[in-house]
Amino acid sequence: MDIKNTPLTEKHTQLGAKMAAFAGYNMPISYKGIKEEHACVREAVGVFDVSHMGEFIVRGADAVAFVNYFTSNDVTKLAIGDAQYSCFPNKNGGIVDDLLVYRLPENMCSAGEQALMLVVNASNIDKDWAWIHQADCPFKDARVINISEQTALLAVQGPKAIAVLQKLTDIDLSKIDYYKFVRASIAGIDNVIISATGYTGSGGFELYVNNADAAELWDKIFAAGAPEGIQPIGLGARDTLRLEMGFCLYGNDIDDTTSPLEAGLAWITKLKKGDFVGAEWLVPQKAAGVTRRLVAFKMIDRGIPRNDYEITDEAGNPMGVVTSGTQSPSLNEAIGLGYVPANYASVGSPIYITIREKPVKAEVVQLPFYKK
Repeated sequence: MDIKNTPLTEKHTQLGAKMAAFAGYNMPISYKGIKEEHACVREAVGVFDVSHMGEFIVRGADAVAFVNYFTSNDVTKLAIGDAQYSCFPNKNGGIVDDLLVYRLPENMCSAGEQALMLVVNASNIDKDWAWIHQADCPFKDARVINISEQTALLAVQGPKAIAVLQKLTDIDLSKIDYYKFVRASIAGIDNVIISATGYTGSGGFELYVNNADAAELWDKIFAAGAPEGIQPIGLGARDTLRLEMGFCLYGNDIDDTTSPLEAGLAWITKLKKGDFVGAEWLVPQKAAGVTRRLVAFKMIDRGIPRNDYEITDEAGNPMGVVTSGTQSPSLNEAIGLGYVPANYASVGSPIYITIREKPVKAEVVQLPFYKK
């Protein structure tokens, strides 16, 4: 398969980034090192190129009902300017993908229509496109347009993100609440979606912009952020930042075999909203109770958990595997996520991670690992 570049690949190579293939794209993994980049986002401000993410526009009189049918959260609750975290359940109660849903302004569609934007994972763009084009969807007045190849996405994250971006726009960014967005001019570029969302737990914004304007926006953000110590941040630090918050990563912590109820995503699974894909499976699972849960844990004894390491009970009986694990840069502790039987999911439960063929003690803890 051919590896794609983002509109900012040349910027990354000029900066000396360590590049690698990720989800079919040539992406920056790190620049100065994961620990330094992680600390920059926690303490100041950093910029991620996440232009590999996929974006679909859904338009039509049935657009809201259409998206509501395929997603777990309740799209009917979205006002214009709202964003929502959700997932595509499959027909067996697993997860096709997790995504963001944006309710777009009326001036982005024709009279009598509604418009939404779905932001999906890069590795699942084709899979998700096929999934929402099923013939059995009862809502027909909805058109889906794939704008992934023409849309860039910059995530400006950290406690100083507002201070940097406010220099570039007349919009009062402090008035944009979490999971809200505006469509406005920034850095002299019109029609940028400025979204108070992110994957780091340190605040900030995600900026959706046309590919043609991405390099200009990148340069102007870095010029504005120089006094705040702004840095480019790679996907390595993005992973450690999201894991400290306990945010799920598709393909690791959630996939086609994991239920959103098992994964701690009941809060985005609105079982009373009416018929939707997966409800037939999820409603009885909720009533019966799940038999396993995704838990957060920290290591008690010395050792770093890694993906696919076995999780056992005190007698050495296999219970599951680590889905995400790392040495937390902020906490200087080894942390991880993994699925265990429901009776081991309570905070304080002892579990053991098999590291170099030896059981190493850990303890189930409350999320998030990192607290501001």
